[in-house]
Amino acid sequence: MERVEPLPIAPGAVLRTFKASDAGELTDAIAANREHLARWLPWAESHAFGDSVEYLDRKRAQIEANDGFEGAIVLDGRIVGAAGFHGVDWINRSSSIGYWLAADAVGRGLMSGAVRALLDHAFGVWDLHRVVIEAVVDNARSRAIPERLGFREEALLREAKLIRGAYEDAVLYAMLASEWPPAPRDATGSA
Repeated sequence: MERVEPLPIAPGAVLRTFKASDAGELTDAIAANREHLARWLPWAESHAFGDSVEYLDRKRAQIEANDGFEGAIVLDGRIVGAAGFHGVDWINRSSSIGYWLAADAVGRGLMSGAVRALLDHAFGVWDLHRVVIEAVVDNARSRAIPERLGFREEALLREAKLIRGAYEDAVLYAMLASEWPPAPRDATGSA
């Protein structure tokens, strides 16, 4: 079983693996942000304490199975989101990343920092070859993360996500190990 130390992502913030004792705080964070999250994440609409317990059990089993990890984004001691790997395809050396963030934590660089730390781990520690992120086309904030970090937009996934009873298109972004970290940009945005 892999132990992942808390990864610093911004001043006062870390990405750390979930603990069983996080169930109440996780439930409260989701409940406080239900409308903000449910627009893009269908599970948030009805998420309750039992769902948090089940989710944390699955995350512990994921780590034990060497299938990646998902963690809590903790800002000043409180859970404000989550980010991590859905699983790892060790044969093809690839994974996908998912994330969410509380409304009052948006715009502080937390998610960019979390995804950056995940990419460092994926390409540095695990020696993966490819990492992907999918985001609903209209979710500009979620799409900004891979775009800001230098992912390449590879595909439009037609009607890939069922959101509040309607299928919505998603964009698939990918980063290869050879592209990470991206070349620094100058003030004009050129490489």
